[in-house]
Amino acid sequence: MSVTFAKGFEAAGVAAGISSVEGKQDVALVVNNGPLNAAAGVFTMNRFCAAPVQWSRKAVADGELKAVILNSGGANACTGDAGYQQSEKTAQTVAFMMHVEPEEVAVCSTGLIGELLPLNKVVEGAQRAFDALNSNAQAGDDAAHAIMTTDTKPKMVSRLGSNGFRIGGMVKGSGMIAPQLATMLCVITTDAVVSAGQLQAALNAGVEMSFNRIDVDGCMSTNDTVLLLASGASGITPDPDEFNGLVADCCASLARQIIGDGEGSSHDIRITVSGATSEDAALACARAVAASNLLKCAISGNDPNWGRVVSSLGTVPADVAPYDPNDVSVTINGVCICKNGAPDHDRSEVDMTLREIDIDIDLGAGASEARVWTDDLTHEYVHINADYES
Repeated sequence: MSVTFAKGFEAAGVAAGISSVEGKQDVALVVNNGPLNAAAGVFTMNRFCAAPVQWSRKAVADGELKAVILNSGGANACTGDAGYQQSEKTAQTVAFMMHVEPEEVAVCSTGLIGELLPLNKVVEGAQRAFDALNSNAQAGDDAAHAIMTTDTKPKMVSRLGSNGFRIGGMVKGSGMIAPQLATMLCVITTDAVVSAGQLQAALNAGVEMSFNRIDVDGCMSTNDTVLLLASGASGITPDPDEFNGLVADCCASLARQIIGDGEGSSHDIRITVSGATSEDAALACARAVAASNLLKCAISGNDPNWGRVVSSLGTVPADVAPYDPNDVSVTINGVCICKNGAPDHDRSEVDMTLREIDIDIDLGAGASEARVWTDDLTHEYVHINADYES
């Protein structure tokens, strides 16, 4: 049911003619009808952050939002002052219709970098979306479709708390996915009674273990935005641990859906590094392996080439991840093909026909572990990005 699963929220997704795909829904609106309007956000670390990111960072800084407007078909990134004015005008348009302040409206955009948006279409789309607002499941589904770019399917989640509060969410993301968030727009909603501070803490923790641990192609976006909004409409104050856990679970589900829809991918790859001296060390090793285009290509060809795993491990400095290469073992889909830095079972024993590929790496140096998800690299990925335009 996406963002409308939680009580107190309405949404819409409409076609405004921004996207190059004729008739595609490309403007989404999510409105928080309260009684609370608590909010939290996490944004891209890219120094070339887009105008909507700059606007929304300021909008959510006080811990309050009443609406989020999102568009696909154009990122409005690297567009200078004119781009920022477009984001401000978009927020003003929604604010005027809702009788709120522009600073209470977040703006999110996704698509081609380096071009201004057709602002008249964005404004007209905002009006149509406002007129179409609804709290039913279809409205949430429409909003999830409207933020898609190269995604092949909408990505949504809903969770029910033990005492009846709800959390729902949507995300877009398929390519330009790397740690420090993925190339994604994400809105998560809850009807629980929670403060902005609790929302931010829950979101920070949830993002760190999910969106910050996926890597489709090693490319960080200019527009990444994750927003968590609370309406308080259920009247239920949740157990903090349960609430934090469900937020993390929603983030994990949405991140996993991104990996499952990676551009042109034929395999989802789970990389688990154990036996590390610290979680940071394990994570550095997992990310190094996930970033290997050589490994991604091998797995695309159904080749469990463990040499490409250990060679990537070897790029992590010893002061970051202390281990002895002679203690490292690699298991792929349950078959140990490298033990103590040398060949073990023949790689032909590994079944690579499965969609999900599990790479388990034991550094033999400690008790800590970390996990990262990635995709393989296919001809289709190259085709999509050679011809990409929104």
